[in-house]
Amino acid sequence: MAESRTKNTMRNAIYGTVYQTIMLILSLVNRTLFIRLLGVEYLGINALFADVLTMLSMADLGFATAMMYSFYKPLAEGDQDKLASLIKLYRRVYNTIAAGVAVIGLALLPFLHLIVNLDKPIPYLKLYYLFFLANTVISYLFTYKTAIINADQKHYLIFKYKIFTNIGRVILQIIFLLLTRSYFAFIGIQVLATLVNNLLASRMAGKLYPLINNPARELENKDKRSIYENVKSVFLYKISSVLLRGTDNTLISVIVGTVWVGYYSNYNLVLNTLNTFIYILYTAASASIGNAVVTETPRKRFEIFKSLQTISLIISTFMSVCLFVLFSDLINVWLGSKYVLDHLILGAIILNFYVVEILHPVVSYRESTGMYMRTKYIMLICAIENLVLSVLLGYVMGMAGILYASAISRLTTYFWYEPRILFGEYFKESTRSFYLPLVRNALLTGALIVVFMLASRYFTINTLPELILKTFAVAGLTLAVLVLAYRRTEGFRMIVSKVKWLGR
Repeated sequence: MAESRTKNTMRNAIYGTVYQTIMLILSLVNRTLFIRLLGVEYLGINALFADVLTMLSMADLGFATAMMYSFYKPLAEGDQDKLASLIKLYRRVYNTIAAGVAVIGLALLPFLHLIVNLDKPIPYLKLYYLFFLANTVISYLFTYKTAIINADQKHYLIFKYKIFTNIGRVILQIIFLLLTRSYFAFIGIQVLATLVNNLLASRMAGKLYPLINNPARELENKDKRSIYENVKSVFLYKISSVLLRGTDNTLISVIVGTVWVGYYSNYNLVLNTLNTFIYILYTAASASIGNAVVTETPRKRFEIFKSLQTISLIISTFMSVCLFVLFSDLINVWLGSKYVLDHLILGAIILNFYVVEILHPVVSYRESTGMYMRTKYIMLICAIENLVLSVLLGYVMGMAGILYASAISRLTTYFWYEPRILFGEYFKESTRSFYLPLVRNALLTGALIVVFMLASRYFTINTLPELILKTFAVAGLTLAVLVLAYRRTEGFRMIVSKVKWLGR
């Protein structure tokens, strides 16, 4: 069982890493051409509408997470009838959600001018928004089919379709930008790619699990009640997630200006790509965690968590140090000094990144154990706090204040609350074993950033070869320090043993 989990986790991670590497290169080319040919105003609109549709995604009421959770047990037990009944329920739910998102999205059309803050108007703004809305609605029509593949630890099987459609999308967008300089073509290709990807993934799900298309009995009332209880809890997480991550661009647009959303989106492109690399590992492992929760002892679950936490701390420090030291140089070499944000804003961006990354193991267990049932209200408090702080700090500090508000809200709420539930109820361990490594890691991260920033004052980076050389130097030294710091930890030894096992 353990070997099977390791194989599935690593297979999912490998497929995801290859895909994201290709996408990173193409996305950088795509973004460069977008700015050069369409301008930063359209870039701001692109990011802003994506934010608005993120808020609309709250309409699924948390069914995606509840659906994954409800699949774990029947998959482990091979209960085909139960799976078929679950699929039938979720098909009906998601068709309703798609219709609801479409109606709500259309109702927002008359109010777009309230959130778009540009010096000069952009024509066809409402039509652009409708393209974004269509893209979101389409994605809901297939979610119920592909979720079972993820829950069964076989996400790598549909990665090939994601690779094919997204690489094709970016290449076509690049070609049409060069030929037409048309934003219509750019977002139209996005909608087409989403449709094709979902159709292909849906077809694969039907082949792997024929029960999806078979008639099924209605789910028992007690099972429905259990799912709806989960959904109620997850819904609060959906709200908090939207207010934490889905409102920054909207508030920046209203308070600071839509153009600044465009500047910020360049940083987000890099961060989101890196986050996706990292998230691949946790997504690939999350189904394995769900399986372990059902089949393993609390001690074994804790060992798996410690392994994930060590990975999280190493990644958090490595990425945060490299980003803080190299980000401004990257933007300068890539797009020019005009697009470089000041160090106060950069500090807020990296702090948010770091806080999110060190909490990844807790989030993975939250999704897999159903812990959101116990911690839902703290997330709502976090969401409200973030919204209030974002507005207040936004008017005082501008963009930096809006971004710092997110980190402050996380640190003062679920950062300390969720680990108490996880460690007390699932691991039967003290939270000291969670927080002490975090404190040591934060001090190490801060020290490395200070040392590298002091050293960087003596070097000016203006060319790509200089940036590459600095990147290798910073990354290499940071990695060496991390290996020395973590080589004797239990989690690090577990990672090494897994790597050795895969090499056999």
